[in-house]
Amino acid sequence: MPPVATPRVAAGALFFNDEGHVLLVRPSYKRHWEIPGGFVEPGESPRAACLREVEEELGLTVVLGAMLVVDWAPAQHEGDKLLFIFDAGTLTAEQERGIRFADGELTEWRYVPPHELDEHGPARLARRIRAAIAARSGGSTYAEHGNAV
Repeated sequence: MPPVATPRVAAGALFFNDEGHVLLVRPSYKRHWEIPGGFVEPGESPRAACLREVEEELGLTVVLGAMLVVDWAPAQHEGDKLLFIFDAGTLTAEQERGIRFADGELTEWRYVPPHELDEHGPARLARRIRAAIAARSGGSTYAEHGNAV
């Protein structure tokens, strides 16, 4: 039998404010910003991983909406990856006040207008987030390196 891919799988939540800006978080172990989320553990679904990561990283228990994007995004030193983004809707002022960096992985959060995403992280992350934003009104999307296919 030929070898099969064994990609790493991660899932993230796309939160918005009332102005349509995207919530980004700054991990302590990276040089760039991200959306809340992380890697899926063995036996865990991407949706369950996203919920767990949001609670661990931000101290929030949320209800996720639709899966917006699945992105095939291999990285040179990490191998094949499949990245899921789920719609987490708009945070209320009460939820914003409740954000706590419970596990110490994050140092900061902020809302960023979609046109400024490139200033906060790699281009493929900005493309992936923009594909997810577009999918909110048009249905889920498959992407490769952040480019909707």
